[in-house]
Amino acid sequence: MTSRRRLSLDEYEQGVRARDRAVLARAITLVESRAASDVALAQELLTRLLPHVGGAVRVGITGVPGVGKSTLVDELGMRLLGRGKTIAVLAVDPSSSVSGGSILGDKTRMGRLSLERNAYIRPTPSGLSPGGIARRTRETMLLCEAAGFDVILVETVGVGQGEVAVSDMVDFFLVLMLPGSGDELQGIKKGILELADAIAVNKADGDNVARARMALGDLKAALRYVPRRRPTWKPEALSISGQTGDGLDALWGIVEEHRRILEASGELAALRADQQRAWMQSLILERLERTFLAHPEVKSRLPQLEADVRAGRTTPPLAVDALFAAYLQPMSAPARS
Repeated sequence: MTSRRRLSLDEYEQGVRARDRAVLARAITLVESRAASDVALAQELLTRLLPHVGGAVRVGITGVPGVGKSTLVDELGMRLLGRGKTIAVLAVDPSSSVSGGSILGDKTRMGRLSLERNAYIRPTPSGLSPGGIARRTRETMLLCEAAGFDVILVETVGVGQGEVAVSDMVDFFLVLMLPGSGDELQGIKKGILELADAIAVNKADGDNVARARMALGDLKAALRYVPRRRPTWKPEALSISGQTGDGLDALWGIVEEHRRILEASGELAALRADQQRAWMQSLILERLERTFLAHPEVKSRLPQLEADVRAGRTTPPLAVDALFAAYLQPMSAPARS
């Protein structure tokens, strides 16, 4: 079986800008790769595409598993397509704890949207990262913007950790709640209400209508005591149904109003600058981790220390101290002849 020809930098750039779906998919695979040659090419590509990014509306959507994120995205996406928008969905999939591979269920759950020519869905394995955010979600978002998509929806795993990572890379952060589940109180404990630009009680249909109304009242009351994340924006709460579409026009109206206010106040430009800074910091941490684990002394001592931790012969803090001591000790100079 012959391997595919490697695309040149010009071919990647032209294909992404032309919204060639095959080239876009290969470009995303390129930025997700950890191979040294791919990393270098990916950074060159992103540098070339940077002048063409920044125009899309970036929306993050999070919530506990089963809250109906994929159903909501499918219905909302179809409505936005009806308004003439182009949509890219970055569905960060749970990774298998055994194989590390992506389950890739979101693309099948977005049955209608996945068939549309002006929509693009990219399931990406989370790699078991905090908050269900793939390491290259930011770069993938920029590629989709350079391809000319008007709206980027980032749907996260919703594992209850690292929501800050989501909110740091989008303009509008939507938190979905289930009616009558007590999630509104859990949200206060986790501080998620402080991150949200809007909170939507989903599945407000059928027998859930009354429960959704009660949950919405509780959330609105709770929001009065939550400090504002941005001085010009007061977080909104509403009830919606991803299944029937009720409330989705109002929801998107809130997204648009939020963008108008942030653009008028200059906060959107500042927000985008903060997103770039957060991206840089995440790359620093990733580079530090990779450099640390590649250190010869760390590589040689890590297996035994892991075995000692598993067997209870040492504690994780002591093992980490030993690894850092090995990393920080001066490399022995070559012997002189």
